Amino acid sequence: MSKKLGLLLASLLLIVTSFFLSVSPASADTVKVKMGTDAGALGFEPATVTIKVGDTVEWVNNKLAPHNAVFDGSKIDSAVATKLSHKALVFSPGESFSTTFTEAGEYPYYCEPHRGAGMVGKVIVE
Repeated sequence: MSKKLGLLLASLLLIVTSFFLSVSPASADTVKVKMGTDAGALGFEPATVTIKVGDTVEWVNNKLAPHNAVFDGSKIDSAVATKLSHKALVFSPGESFSTTFTEAGEYPYYCEPHRGAGMVGKVIVE
């Protein structure tokens, strides 16, 4: 009787262990933000995105180039803003750049050439 019980427990342990080994870890997401709206306005679309720590935001040139994404050093730590910013301008439709966010917080940014026109956005990292 004890051999059968041992075999049953070993089988049960093997089944439970294989379940945990087959579950894949959560993967990070990439969220796309268009630079220049589909309607042709100077704006980010969407203007605000909410992501999780470890996720990436990809900015894609959509319309009315040139664009970039500069994080506002007056609203977040200036060293962090410099690290996250993409000051180089993109000109061609489809051109893109991306940033992975490793800390929770709110990260306001703007397009340097079009900030005065209201081209601003925010990344919220939870």
